[in-house]
Amino acid sequence: MKITDIKCAVIASSPVIRITTDEDITGWSQIETPKPYMQPIVLQLKSWIVGQDPRDVERVMRRIRVRGGFKPFGAAVSAIEHALWDIAGKAAGVPVYRLLGGKVRDQVRTYRTLYQGELPGGAEHTPEGYRRWAEYGKSLKGEFTLFKLPTSFHSSMVRDFPNYFYGEVQTDAPYPYPHKGLMTKEGFDHLVACVTAARETLGAGYNTAVDAGPGFMPIDALRFAKAVEGLHLMWVEDMITGDYSPYVNPDVYREVTRSTTTPIHTGEQIYLRQNYKALIESHAVNVIGPDPCDVGGIAELKWIAEHADLHGIAVAPHGTANGIIGLAALIQMSATLPDNFIAFEYPARFEPFWYDITEGFEGMPVKGGLIDVPDRPGMGVNLLPKEAKKYLSEGDADFFD
Repeated sequence: MKITDIKCAVIASSPVIRITTDEDITGWSQIETPKPYMQPIVLQLKSWIVGQDPRDVERVMRRIRVRGGFKPFGAAVSAIEHALWDIAGKAAGVPVYRLLGGKVRDQVRTYRTLYQGELPGGAEHTPEGYRRWAEYGKSLKGEFTLFKLPTSFHSSMVRDFPNYFYGEVQTDAPYPYPHKGLMTKEGFDHLVACVTAARETLGAGYNTAVDAGPGFMPIDALRFAKAVEGLHLMWVEDMITGDYSPYVNPDVYREVTRSTTTPIHTGEQIYLRQNYKALIESHAVNVIGPDPCDVGGIAELKWIAEHADLHGIAVAPHGTANGIIGLAALIQMSATLPDNFIAFEYPARFEPFWYDITEGFEGMPVKGGLIDVPDRPGMGVNLLPKEAKKYLSEGDADFFD
């Protein structure tokens, strides 16, 4: 079997990859929304993979890994890897999890990142707004029991609360989270009060992680982690570096982690296992969160999870905007991870029409916070050309040709 072509179309800001073969088996994958700018980067890799046998996933990946980098520049390589596994599974007539060593669980747990803007009318960054956040989360379809709360430097709190930190508030910077600085006592106390309100409102049977940065100075990261120790949070994420940071700073994280019982988490921006090595082997954090759509693929993430397990570090794969095909990849991979697996982040940020233009999911698959692992060949989700064509731009009109 040989790869004959790779195409990439942007549907609702999400690049969708189609790899075709000379045996009429098609592999599908998806890049995190919104990264439409990755489309030409995907297509630049065409000459590196056409003519290769897609079932030899590692051989193909060794040709293109050098072309990736820290988030967002590992997305193209990662998406191609997903599509290769999709083809390999379909060619063998088995779900991808069997090719990764087989599943160790029949259901996978998922957690829900709930953005304040999703609430009807929104939710202010106040204790009352955070109580509303928690009540709304408990009412969501899927009966999620684990949530992630965006707050502090990973939210508009830095703009909404006067004098939140000693730094310039960015209003038109080109990066998602450009704020950084030492927090004022008033800002710090406000953050603790908000997170406490959310956690206490969730109550028994629920838990939450906190997505807080990047942007914290290390001393504030430690102060905050210690201040919320009694809340038994799942973790506090990316306080120092993280989302869209092209570096890791494991030595700085380690100074915080070793001084608190609140689990410290980072890793969604990291590309490849080599860049996890120091983070894991120095015990710099308690939880890692690689994203299969950024880290280099699902096999890469499985290797990282196994290495973390050897060092007593938990894994909670990132995936907030990975789309419906990314959801399929997360399920297949998570079914094979070792027992340090907590839950993966549910890709909630995609439009309902995706269920109409794909086959594989009969609506939202989460029940009681769990998803049954399907046995469909490959990743288990395919685009329906007739329906999907309605959402193609003029420039992508030949995507299914």
